[in-house]
Amino acid sequence: MSDDPINPKHYSVSGLQPIDAIEKWELGFCLGNAVKYIARAGKKNDLLEDLKKARWYLDREIAKLEAKISA
Repeated sequence: MSDDPINPKHYSVSGLQPIDAIEKWELGFCLGNAVKYIARAGKKNDLLEDLKKARWYLDREIAKLEAKISA
């Protein structure tokens, strides 16, 4: 992929774009976003903010699973 403002090279982790891993692993929206924020943590925004965003998506996924279990 070429470096561009939509998908810059600094989002790559060891030559792998987070989106490629997310799609290959079929993570879905919440888990995919958690992985994305972890992989990109501190590269564009504040490290702590990125990790909190990842946690928010993990908490949302956990809540969905808990709701299914208790239904």
